[in-house]
Amino acid sequence: MTTLMTQVVVRLVLAPAIVIAAAVLVKGYSSVGDGFSAGVIAALGVLAVYLALGAREADRVLPVRLAPAGAIAGLLLTLVVTFSSVLRGEPLLTHAPPPGADVIHLGTLELVTAVAFDVGVFLLVFGAVVGIVRAIALTRAEDST
Repeated sequence: MTTLMTQVVVRLVLAPAIVIAAAVLVKGYSSVGDGFSAGVIAALGVLAVYLALGAREADRVLPVRLAPAGAIAGLLLTLVVTFSSVLRGEPLLTHAPPPGADVIHLGTLELVTAVAFDVGVFLLVFGAVVGIVRAIALTRAEDST
């Protein structure tokens, strides 16, 4: 059982954790994002909610039932980006457009296949970790009742 203060702090920290994960996803350690780190950061925010509120309340507050579907979508997106270069006759993970070519911009974000790959990795990591945490938390909640 956690205190009311812990529950309030965790609810207040979840939104900044998601925003930080989004920032890391868009602009990671270099000009391309970092999907793995962003997925871990966002999943840690959800894990904190599970620890502070318990499985049943976290399930009520967060849409975590969709996490396994997000992991599957992330895996599919990552595989499509990985093998799309092979269909173009290039080596695996050759990103498009090639260096020096015109790139579509969304603000300061360059829309290249590396961004889609990072989003896929984010969805895969976040969905898998949250799905595992949810399964363990619900199993533990059923055992305690």
